[in-house]
Amino acid sequence: MGRYIGPVCRLCRREKMKLFLKGAKCLMSKCPVEKERKPPGDQRFRRRKESEYGRQLREKQKMRRSFGIGERQFANYFALAARAKGKTGDNLVSMLERRLDSVIYRLGFVTSPRTARQFIRHGHILVNGRRTDYPGCQVKAGDVIEVRERGTSRQRAAEALEATRAQEVPEWLRLDKNRFRGEVLRLPGAGDGRVPVDLSLVVGFYSK
Repeated sequence: MGRYIGPVCRLCRREKMKLFLKGAKCLMSKCPVEKERKPPGDQRFRRRKESEYGRQLREKQKMRRSFGIGERQFANYFALAARAKGKTGDNLVSMLERRLDSVIYRLGFVTSPRTARQFIRHGHILVNGRRTDYPGCQVKAGDVIEVRERGTSRQRAAEALEATRAQEVPEWLRLDKNRFRGEVLRLPGAGDGRVPVDLSLVVGFYSK
């Protein structure tokens, strides 16, 4: 299944909550979720009581869509999380938040997850001093992520930092705006996810 390239506001409307997929627009009053627009599709089919499977599916979709990754890739992350030590849900959140595209979005160097992948692939980001063009790269505690010292890279990052100045940097990251640099202070936990999700329902979806 290819990556979704349609209107991202449609995804937020479907999940009935902000997934913060469109940068600064998500913080404005013109956001479709703020306007309480109905979910896409024929409303006649949404009157039935939601099943347990339906609830599990919606939580899984919220989490997957907030990171902008495909079904197969998300299932692979879940399989890795299930094999790792500790709680599967906590491991899943940690792996997804530690993706490089997620980290630079959380630091404010870009305005949306989709822009983050493009920014990385075009070679604008350094990890521990080395250029990295893989958005799914997993960062570790102590890693330093910075924007390359070239005009277009830092100019775009400066514009993004200004647009996302109201966005809080999570506690597990530290941002130095003047140096366009961020540091991973610790590994993210279950409470560090960008969108509130019932992890037990996500685990239940894949445990059938």
